[in-house]
Amino acid sequence: MRITGGQWAGRILTVPPGLGVRPTPDKVRQAIFNSLGPWILDCSVLELFAGTGTLSLECLSRGAATAVCVEKSSKHASYIRRNTKALETNIEIRVQCALRAVKQLAEANRTFDFICADPPYGDKTAPGKRSESWAQKLLDEPAVGEVLNPEGRLLIGHTKRDAVEITPPWAEHKTLKHGDTWIRVLTVNV
Repeated sequence: MRITGGQWAGRILTVPPGLGVRPTPDKVRQAIFNSLGPWILDCSVLELFAGTGTLSLECLSRGAATAVCVEKSSKHASYIRRNTKALETNIEIRVQCALRAVKQLAEANRTFDFICADPPYGDKTAPGKRSESWAQKLLDEPAVGEVLNPEGRLLIGHTKRDAVEITPPWAEHKTLKHGDTWIRVLTVNV
């Protein structure tokens, strides 16, 4: 796992062994940040389901101003700390459930320009059923829209087989498809 662009391009990130975390692959991150271009400059970033913090670190490498990582596993959060220390940068780390964190951030009136979430993938959505994945739960949580600045963007990852519904207030800005992985960039439709 490495940073794909910006000031830390090529720097190797430490990830835990095994299947406990699924970092967003290099090629997918490269496609995401190529599509965002200079928009990421000076953004405040909130990464949910942060794992090892690769999306936040990629944002900071490419000129984002600040980052907050939310990761439920203290073991995985320790990898975020290791990576930020190795890159001599600072990230606010919250070890808690992503949905709970978003609600607390909304109550504290905190907002972000870019929210990125590549949560654990859901099962295939059965015909006529609604997705029960973490991606769908995030889209259904009103606090997510409350912590996103009016001109901000929400990036959410899921699999093709997970029929995530994009409902108001969300509007699709762009969809990136990489194999079975779908990355959706959304805005709040006001």
